[in-house]
Formats: sequence, structure tokens, C-alpha cells
Amino acid sequence: MPRHPRIPDAGVTRLSLYLRELSRLEGEGASFVSSAELARALTLTSAQVRRDLSYFGQFGTSGRGYEIRRLKRIIPRILGLEGRMWRVALVGSGNLGSALLAYRGFRERGFVIKAVFDKDPRKVGRVVAGQRVEEAGWLADVVRGRRIQIGIIAVPAVAAQEVCRRLVRGGVRAILNFAPVSLAAPPHVKLRNVDLSVELESLSYYLSSLNANR
Repeated sequence: MPRHPRIPDAGVTRLSLYLRELSRLEGEGASFVSSAELARALTLTSAQVRRDLSYFGQFGTSGRGYEIRRLKRIIPRILGLEGRMWRVALVGSGNLGSALLAYRGFRERGFVIKAVFDKDPRKVGRVVAGQRVEEAGWLADVVRGRRIQIGIIAVPAVAAQEVCRRLVRGGVRAILNFAPVSLAAPPHVKLRNVDLSVELESLSYYLSSLNANR
């Protein structure tokens, strides 16, 4: 199934949320779900749900909503997950990197970590979650040789841009950045930033607003 070029990044992210909610509903024995039910579970509007899914076709049944089993087959195909294994390189084997390595959900969704790097000589050679940590100086060559497609950056902010540059030089086309800094990448590389501090600050604002309205 071809991807529609007009869907915004936020819409692609919501597809993953729909898939997670569909799995939960199926586990509870449900067979159909309406756009209103999906919207309510994910704090969206039913119009937003219908618009996101309509980019890829008409999947609803009048009077019944969406067939959960069918939609669970279609969304992974849209996201490029069906029958594929994406090769991933993780750079940084500290606390965050080790936690990411230990997360089994990546492999279950088709993301396989094929290389782990660190520049700290005390960490190089260690085995973390079954992966041997390699010298970061060889990053670009190893990434190219193992045909890595996705890079994950979990290093301090001061080192993140150089790591990004080496991943791009190695041929990576998509990067997930956990370092608390905005990075620059060529137009052909998809870069997503996940700043945990920003997310916590957003929650702080939400809690402060609640307290102010009491």
C-alpha cells in the first residue's frame, strides 16, 4: 500500500497510537471500534481519526465503525513494518542507551539493533543486553558495512552533532535523537528529536495550570 505524501508527521505518529489502542481493544475481545471511541481513548476528535485514516483509503463500515483485525493488518503495512526488519545503530551506551538496548519492544516491531557504539574506552568491549559495545571512531564504516538504516543518538549534547554527521556519512537515512539539542541533518535524512526534559517541562506546566485553577 503506497504512502500518501500529504499526511503530516503528526498524523504518522497518531497511526502508531491507533495501532497500540487497537491491540488493547482486541485483547479485550472487541471486533469493531468507532472513530469516536478511538478519539476518546487517545484524547483526539473523531474527525481527526477519520481524516488520518482517509489518507490511505476507506476502512470503516457504516453503522459498525472499523473492523479491528483488518485495521491492525493495514496500519503496519502503511508504517512499513509488515514483513520488514529495520537495521538500527545505537550510539551511546550510558544509562539511557542501556535502557533502550534492553527494551524488547523494538524487535517485536521490526527494529533490530545491529551495532552499539561508545567513545568511552571503559565501555568499549563490554556486552550490554547481548550487544558488544564498539569504538565510536569506526561508526561510519561499521554503519555502512552493516547496511544500517536508522541511527539512535543517546550521547551528551556536546557530542550529538558529530555523531549525527558520522551516521549520515555512513548512509543512515533516519535518525532518532535523544540528546537535549537540536541537530542539523541533510534534507534526505529524516531527523526526529525526543527531548525528555522538554516533555517533563510540559507536564510541569500542565500541573501548575491545574493548581492555579483550584
